[in-house]
Amino acid sequence: MFCKRASLVALLGITLSLISSEIVFAREQIHIVGSSTVFPFSTTVAERFGRATKFKTPVVESTGSGGGLKLFCRGIGVQTPDIANASRRIKSSEVELCAKNGVNEIVEVKIGFDGIVLANSKQAERVELSLKQLFLALAKEVPVDGELVPNPYKKWSDVDASLPNRRIEVLGPPPTSGTRDAFVEVAMEGGAKRIPTLKSLRKKNKKEFERIAHSIREDGAYVEAGENDNLIIQKLVANSSALGIFGFSFLDQNEDKIQGALVDGAEPTFENIADGEYAISRSLYYYVKKAHVGKVPGLEEFLHEFTSDRASGEEGYLADRGLIPLPADDRMTEQKNAKALVPLEL
Repeated sequence: MFCKRASLVALLGITLSLISSEIVFAREQIHIVGSSTVFPFSTTVAERFGRATKFKTPVVESTGSGGGLKLFCRGIGVQTPDIANASRRIKSSEVELCAKNGVNEIVEVKIGFDGIVLANSKQAERVELSLKQLFLALAKEVPVDGELVPNPYKKWSDVDASLPNRRIEVLGPPPTSGTRDAFVEVAMEGGAKRIPTLKSLRKKNKKEFERIAHSIREDGAYVEAGENDNLIIQKLVANSSALGIFGFSFLDQNEDKIQGALVDGAEPTFENIADGEYAISRSLYYYVKKAHVGKVPGLEEFLHEFTSDRASGEEGYLADRGLIPLPADDRMTEQKNAKALVPLEL
């Protein structure tokens, strides 16, 4: 009798195991998390995809690049996202976290470019800055008389007499944001390289140079305004003295309220970002779990739509939303890799 009961318990365990493995992917909607910059592009594709196909409209959440990849890397299955949007490339530490949790095959797709803009209210004068001035205004430590000191500059005119006699007040993204990562790597580093003492330090001690270049001041001049870029825009409209940092698409969609600052003499326009004349630009990505393809309904078809010329091409509907398309050859490569589900190699 005991043997029969044990056999039944074992059989029940096997049955439940099989059932649970079947329902791991019993989700009818694609789940997407990640970058607030990529969010409007991903949402646009999701809405069109839901209207034009038999599949349900994907759920898209704006969590920031770092936060999204952390969720993405939690593992495989219905409880984890299928796609993570990112406004910077995935880090090796994030790939390692994914692998640790069983996410071993990740498909990387580059969708286009974006500019990181500094903008202010149209009620104020347009700002013109160099990368050097930007670094000196926002860095946690700056060189003064050959020594690194806590940033002493309170007003823009303290940085350079040609700048406005106005308090430095910049609203920007938190450390979890891909926009923040790209801003410090492109804008802050770019400005630090133009200061002779820091340029010399970079040759001697690159790690220390990067620490200085990537550290943003914490004394109130830079205000972390969260992952919601639309909230930053609302605050800029309410406070004409402040500057905000966010992706070009948000400037493009709010030209009636805000204006982009000139950086090194170049205006943040579609054309200037596309041809590289505007200094602060970056690539945009999304990452897909290969293990979920074929299990989550519509996932493969969604990838095809996102990389299609009608979506992310030069005349695609995402260009109307502010996406800077990839060159034709690069776009074709991304389309082929997405279709073949080529795993990421860093």
